[in-house]
Amino acid sequence: MKPLIATLLAVFLASAQAQDKVLNLYSSRHYQTDEALYTGFTRLTGIRINRIEAGEDALIERIRNEGARSPADVLITVDAGRLWRAEQMGLFQPVKSARLEERIPESLREPGGNWFGFSLRARVIAYNKAKVGPGEIQTYQELADPKWKGRVCMRSSTNVYNLSLMGALIDHLGEAKAEEWAKGVRANLARDPKGGDTDQLKSVAAGECDVTVSNQYYYARLARSQKPDDKRVADSIGIVFPNQNSWGTHVNISGAGVLKNAPNREAAIKFLEYLASDEAQRYFADGNNEWPVVANVKVDNPVLGALGDFKRDTLNVAVLGRNQPSSQKLYDRVAWK
Repeated sequence: MKPLIATLLAVFLASAQAQDKVLNLYSSRHYQTDEALYTGFTRLTGIRINRIEAGEDALIERIRNEGARSPADVLITVDAGRLWRAEQMGLFQPVKSARLEERIPESLREPGGNWFGFSLRARVIAYNKAKVGPGEIQTYQELADPKWKGRVCMRSSTNVYNLSLMGALIDHLGEAKAEEWAKGVRANLARDPKGGDTDQLKSVAAGECDVTVSNQYYYARLARSQKPDDKRVADSIGIVFPNQNSWGTHVNISGAGVLKNAPNREAAIKFLEYLASDEAQRYFADGNNEWPVVANVKVDNPVLGALGDFKRDTLNVAVLGRNQPSSQKLYDRVAWK
């Protein structure tokens, strides 16, 4: 009987160890440079990553439908608003990690430990250098000034980046003034909202409009591209970090959380802690032109370096999600398509 018990115990331990060596990751980050993150984690920990990639809405719906049977350990996606949506559906479990709390600024993580930001993006103003002088526009609020009538390009109001920007403006200005701003920007549009951030930048470079807003890494991609047309677009554009004399430039995150029914919880926490390591932080910056969230991490990205340092909004990113429903209603009221 004892040999049988010993054998069963050995099988159990082997099974537990094998389980601990796997991480099931659901990711909406479609960046080839993220491969370095995954291979780096496996190299350091021996934990193999099984990865499913899809759009964020599809992944969130999949996790919800899988319920308690979900094999997913970690969801990694972009924008605090999307992480907030998943949190509101009860998809995450809180994580208590001294390493994460030490390395990730409080403003870039959900207060209850449900999700954490691992890379930083700034929503900058881009302008056509042939039509707009340096310093001519310095705040988000100025985009609503009548002087820019017919000169502004923007994405759709349903875009999560614009919803998060509005979420920040609601917190800083109050809902009434934020609505006035949205109404003013809509009146200044050179065309109906369409396309992504790169499309807005190309429209500015082509002279279809003079100013727009974009996440900085879209500009950095163009500036680092080997394609002459992309380089020409970047060379014709100037970048402004808005609101340096007030609350600072609006920033958002790409982030992740451990899922409620994660079968490999310890591996999942190790993965989050790895994403906060110097090595992983450099991958985010050098590979995908996103800033590290961890202070004093040295990166080798010439475009980010040329943009320089800037004052960042320290509003907790969870607020961006919390204000998302109000943001969409506000945009709808001013008929921002």
